[in-house]
Amino acid sequence: MMKLFKKILPLVLLLLSAFSVSAQSPANTVQMADGFYAEGKIYVVIGIVAIIFIGIAFYLFTIERKVKKLEEALNEKK
Repeated sequence: MMKLFKKILPLVLLLLSAFSVSAQSPANTVQMADGFYAEGKIYVVIGIVAIIFIGIAFYLFTIERKVKKLEEALNEKK
């Protein structure tokens, strides 16, 4: 019984503390995001972030291909 209590008590306390915490309230708005939406600049920001992610993904895929080739060359020598 005590083992069950020790396992459940932290979970219950965590759930109860979640009721008192409000991460975002409607009164607190991000003014910078509102400005970006109003002026249409949000699409530029999203485009730049997408280009950066695509570039990183392309770089990782090319490195992966190079590593595979090196691993195959190493295995052929053995």
